[in-house]
Amino acid sequence: MATITFKGSPVHTAGDLPAKGKKAPSFRLVGGDLKDISLDDFSGKIKIINIVPSLDTPVCALSAQRFNAAVASLKGVVLINISADLPFAQKRFCESNSLKNIVTLSTMRSPDFGRNYGVLITDGPLSGLMSRAVLVLDSANNVIYSEQVPDIAREPDYTAALAAVK
Repeated sequence: MATITFKGSPVHTAGDLPAKGKKAPSFRLVGGDLKDISLDDFSGKIKIINIVPSLDTPVCALSAQRFNAAVASLKGVVLINISADLPFAQKRFCESNSLKNIVTLSTMRSPDFGRNYGVLITDGPLSGLMSRAVLVLDSANNVIYSEQVPDIAREPDYTAALAAVK
């Protein structure tokens, strides 16, 4: 269990993020076309996984936009943005922000994702959503970078995450 903060108040997650050097747990989440997508669907690529509570918040939106811009020049890298938002809302967000380098996935049919990845918030006003976290996985799904953002209202360390890709 990780202790993080939301605007300075402590909140807890159900577990810890997968650690650097470990294999990332498999998942099956919902894509924009309402079809299930698994981690294996991205095999052979380096993956930046940007986990956020909701794209309908300024910091979550900003992180999706910043990573989207960064991956445009990276070959063999896929940006996966995971949130509890419905696929319709995720698609609308990407279209309205002209985000072309991002795969959005919803946890709508996969409540275990938050527990399996240690990001499910268990108390406080955002209980039931996921904490802000970034993972970078190599082409074999081994974790090469892992960041649990200490305060949900703060942005992740883009520089460190992107450095792990290179």
